[in-house]
Amino acid sequence: MSRTTVKYLTAGAVLLSAVTYLAYASMKDGWASYHLPVDQFLSDAKYQTQRVRLAGTVASDGLVCNPGRTGAQFALQGETKRIPVVYKGVVPDMFKAGSEVIVEGKLDNGVFRADVLMTKCASKYESGSHGKKQEKTS
Repeated sequence: MSRTTVKYLTAGAVLLSAVTYLAYASMKDGWASYHLPVDQFLSDAKYQTQRVRLAGTVASDGLVCNPGRTGAQFALQGETKRIPVVYKGVVPDMFKAGSEVIVEGKLDNGVFRADVLMTKCASKYESGSHGKKQEKTS
């Protein structure tokens, strides 16, 4: 084999390895994109030591938004259980008591420390005339 061929084969092997690693890493992160209900999270100790996404409703009592909406403290309500949440970051405009949210973070001494907060907005869409979803124009 010529020296040029060896260089191209080596470069190809390195490139293939890098692409394979990046594909694996992105799939691994993508597999963890589900969310857990609050009740399931609190009932199963295996989730309480790892980073997770929790889904629930913002409880009406105890909701505190920091000045400038740069953080919040609230209780995330499941069907029967609730967990205190401290969120650091920009609070979405749709965030309020009673709204459905997904938070991402980790449990720390009984408090869920979140660094991602996403709100769901089911009321933004209503059923259209043919069973399709249409955006409200109000």
